[in-house]
Amino acid sequence: MYEQGAGRLDLWQSYEILKNYQPRASIFPTMLDFTDCPYFWPFCRQPMYAGAMPVIFNATILNGMGVIGYVKDQPLWQPSEDIGNLLSVHFTYSDVIWPWTGYLALHLQVKDEGSQFSGIISGNVTLTIYTPAAHGESSPRSSTCILHMKVKVVPTPVRSKRILWDQYHNIKYPSGYVPRDSLNVHNDILDWHGDHLHTNFHILFNMLRDAEYYIETLGSPLTCFDASNYGTLLMVDLEDEYFDEEIQKLRDDVIHKGLGIAVFAEWYHVDTMVKMTFFDENTRSWWTPITGGANIPAINELLAPFGIALGDKILTGDFSINGEQTHYASGTDIVQFPAGGFLHSFQLQENSKTVQDHIGTLDTESTQGKGKLSSILGVIEAGEGRIAVYGDSNCLDSSHMVTNCYWLLRKILEFTGNRVKDNVLFSEAAQLKFPVFENIHHPSRRTDVNFSTYSTVVGKELICHQDSRFEVWGTKGYGVQPIGTSRKLPEYQMHESSSSPNVTIQIAGSRQDKVERLQRNLSIPNAAKFDDKRDYFGFIGHEEVDIGMLMASQWMIPCFAATACLMLYLSCRVQQKRRRRRKGSVASANRLTSMV
Repeated sequence: MYEQGAGRLDLWQSYEILKNYQPRASIFPTMLDFTDCPYFWPFCRQPMYAGAMPVIFNATILNGMGVIGYVKDQPLWQPSEDIGNLLSVHFTYSDVIWPWTGYLALHLQVKDEGSQFSGIISGNVTLTIYTPAAHGESSPRSSTCILHMKVKVVPTPVRSKRILWDQYHNIKYPSGYVPRDSLNVHNDILDWHGDHLHTNFHILFNMLRDAEYYIETLGSPLTCFDASNYGTLLMVDLEDEYFDEEIQKLRDDVIHKGLGIAVFAEWYHVDTMVKMTFFDENTRSWWTPITGGANIPAINELLAPFGIALGDKILTGDFSINGEQTHYASGTDIVQFPAGGFLHSFQLQENSKTVQDHIGTLDTESTQGKGKLSSILGVIEAGEGRIAVYGDSNCLDSSHMVTNCYWLLRKILEFTGNRVKDNVLFSEAAQLKFPVFENIHHPSRRTDVNFSTYSTVVGKELICHQDSRFEVWGTKGYGVQPIGTSRKLPEYQMHESSSSPNVTIQIAGSRQDKVERLQRNLSIPNAAKFDDKRDYFGFIGHEEVDIGMLMASQWMIPCFAATACLMLYLSCRVQQKRRRRRKGSVASANRLTSMV
């Protein structure tokens, strides 16, 4: 449907229609048959079920009655049978249909009472369009449109087979300049393919369905989904920031609710981004990347509570695991990982220091030589949940894929969703006895880019949009304790010794610094090390204390001791003065008596 549209134009039939045409409104397509494959791909590829994110379809309203029109009444869902009432349909549509066209969005969601239903639901959606009266007419023109709909519903799948794809934190093109993920590709300088399951990740989507996984799309913040319903949150090639509430909720979802996280990152190197600036002839302006292949500073903040951090190296090369050959295309490295986890390292070329031209073409002569050992794959259990991190997503992206790593993703999903530990990922040689913490600066944000222009987080309000579950529309999500009205990036200072104006960023006193200082001495491989913070120093009424409170509480005993000493000292001084005054009064009275 999205490739061929309505099909071939039939001029003769069009002529026959026009001979007897009466102005009216219509909807395209006239039939939504989600059981018709492959024409209705991707909707026909996965059935609907209770508890899932809404399936959204945008139909086109064609108004032949006039250049301007309106939807008269709320559209109406009329199921063919009573069982069709298990399908809940919400509508959003154009306020004004102009010129000649508008949209009708259907938000489809199976009600909770249909969690065990299996079968076909069909019915009609009816809406009425009206157009103001034309010159010489006494009343508005009106037309009723009918959209036929047919969907397949199955019982709600088990949690381990349900995957949630994070689409919200992907920055859309246009208008942000997000550079390509693979720097070895010279004829495509922009990351403009959507990074969506139905565009450049469509082969991945089909693979997951063939493996009997059910994958849903999250188009709202991480606070807008119920973690108890999903085995894995799949986060691939993400460029946006995160609300503080998202970071807090995700930590709780993993530690206490058993959610699995699979992160596929990308390269991030500020000097490389600066060198990729170019002058665009169409807009007559300079374009500079707003972030790297992925937003590593933001991802590090998200993973900081688990003791995990990514670096700013750009790594390229080939490696094999258990006979599976994989190409690593412009990925990053893992620089921090807790003890007890499993960290895999391979010989890869570092391209972070290579000379690049204005579109980022690598100087191949400077990349030759023997590669260095770099950590790129890590897996660990964290409380009740599980986390997997891989530094490259090009092996999942069909745009410029050299070799796919679907075999690796399947192993990761078995671990994050079903707790299955593959012998390849969990080999004794890869297990860490001590935490890994490279004593280097973590990747820093650019200071010369107004990121809020392109972000859905920075300077915005945390809210669940109309692509989330109906019950959280317009709210902050599930069990959220508001921290602030909007996410703001900290004030960044340029390093004086840096040759580039945006290489090093100091975030004095930030939560991330406190987390990093704490994690240098702590390893966080299990839930006990999180739960030890509970009721710390008798904080009655709090289920647990956050990192900032934990750090502050380490100074409370010295503060209490100092305050007690000061109060004791002041009390002694007051008593001494009182004694002196009493002695002086007695001496004066004796002298007066003697004189008398």
